[in-house]
Amino acid sequence: MDVLKIAAFSDGNTGGNPAGVLIGDVLPDAAEMQRLAAEVGFSETAFAAPDGESWRVRYFSPETEVPFCGHATIALGAALVRRFGDGIFPLILNQASITVEGFRDGATIAAALQSPSTRSKPAAPELIAEALALFGYAATDLDPAIPPALIHGGADHLVLALKSREALAAMRYDLKTGQALMRAAGLVTILLAYAETPRLFHTRNPFASGGVYEDPATGASTAAFAGYLRDIRWPHGGAIDVIQGEDMGMRSRLHADIPPEIGSSIRVSGSARMMDEA
Repeated sequence: MDVLKIAAFSDGNTGGNPAGVLIGDVLPDAAEMQRLAAEVGFSETAFAAPDGESWRVRYFSPETEVPFCGHATIALGAALVRRFGDGIFPLILNQASITVEGFRDGATIAAALQSPSTRSKPAAPELIAEALALFGYAATDLDPAIPPALIHGGADHLVLALKSREALAAMRYDLKTGQALMRAAGLVTILLAYAETPRLFHTRNPFASGGVYEDPATGASTAAFAGYLRDIRWPHGGAIDVIQGEDMGMRSRLHADIPPEIGSSIRVSGSARMMDEA
């Protein structure tokens, strides 16, 4: 099967998070999608097939199916633009219906997803302590202006905001221990964030639940984080920019537009590059 390889949220002609995209007349069965995702080896592969006027979409990491993946949705938007031209494409996910808009800007292909609705709640002290221990952080490393929380924008994440860029750069953890923690807590990823300014964040995103040490660009957690910043009345001014993947040599850029309505969808956008044509 022809699986496209597309890096979403690229920084010009470099960086971004590689995703597999397979568009077919029908979706393969779940076991075959899981096998193909493991064979591709990227953190996620998106599978899409026509469903009326929409596209039925499922996402698989090398080890598990996930309910929503932002960077693979951006990659899918780029693939749909290449096949059908600029447009807004309705997507039917396992647990939500969203859209992805794809468009060309000269030689560049870009896409913007509308996330599922967002929500957040405080994280249990026991989970916070376990997560801090996983990464070797202390409570004094946390930024008190952005308290730890469970956040959702199509998938569940724990966010830990750090006081310094140096602490973010020093992130290390054991994959198997992280996998056990995330799966037991029902987390897709843990988002580590540092606020350089109120509208510019640096993030890292361990994805041990899916068997991936770290993602270089994560649209789902960015949407959830943007929704959380809105919940806590952070002075975001209606949008944030995120730099991710820098510490792993895959610098990526994500942009999130934040409407004022609590719980409403977040628009996450970025460019995409075709890896087979690099």
